[in-house]
Amino acid sequence: MAVSGLSPNPAKASHLVARYLQENGFRIVPIYPKEETILGEKAYRSLSEIPFGVDMLLVFRRSEYAERLAEEAASFGGIKIFWLQEGITSAAACKKAVDAGMTAVEDRCVMKFHKMLKE
Repeated sequence: MAVSGLSPNPAKASHLVARYLQENGFRIVPIYPKEETILGEKAYRSLSEIPFGVDMLLVFRRSEYAERLAEEAASFGGIKIFWLQEGITSAAACKKAVDAGMTAVEDRCVMKFHKMLKE
């Protein structure tokens, strides 16, 4: 799972959620241009720089970036889920993702969703 906007700061929501997912068996691929590694994983400057496939793009960027990220996910190929984290919405981005064959989720916390499924 690629995580766009994964902060190296442990106090940030993106870091907390990614760490939780990592601890629950998910492989995290950080997308954050200012770091070399985050949570022990190599960080990439953009989705297009990842040299292998990912099945999900989890977005922790402001809503105004969502549409561009959906376009990037569509051109990357192989991504099944385009997930805008809680507080992030973009009907246009979700439409682009769905039109490209992805499942789109917006304004939902993937960590809360995973915890609910575990119960």
